Amino acid sequence: MKIKAWLLAGLAMAWMPAAFAQQGLAPHVNIEQRLTAEQMRATGLDQLTPAQLELLNRLLGEQVEARAQERAEVIARTQAPERRPRDEGSLIGLNDEPIHARLKGTVAGWEPGTVFELDNGQQWKVLKGKMKLSRPLQSPEIVVVPGVAGRWFLQVEEDTPKARVYRID
Repeated sequence: MKIKAWLLAGLAMAWMPAAFAQQGLAPHVNIEQRLTAEQMRATGLDQLTPAQLELLNRLLGEQVEARAQERAEVIARTQAPERRPRDEGSLIGLNDEPIHARLKGTVAGWEPGTVFELDNGQQWKVLKGKMKLSRPLQSPEIVVVPGVAGRWFLQVEEDTPKARVYRID
């Protein structure tokens, strides 16, 4: 009898409407409410005992719930892409926080085109400004400060002019 019940369950699945089977969106409707009396006789489902019919409906209902759950998971994955944490330094112009770091190497001055490499791995290129320091500095502490409209300025010493820079890495 178990084989007959499983065979009938498979047969019943074949009678489900295409949208119901593919999408799993429609609520479960008992098989005896879906099929006409003639269809129940033609498939042999009218020969099931009440317990077998109840089992068949429960199995079909579980499949509907499983498909709905799978669909909800797929939708959740496609609508909410995974967000990876970003290096705060990569949010140029968005975080408005000064960047405190040390320059790598010695700096004696700058002009447009000078590239500064920081100890945090960032690289900044001078866009505007020219300066010759009174004395070369070895790995000085610097601050890259945000300006208006996404502009950034590199400050080597507090009392010297800032160089307008942009990030190149």
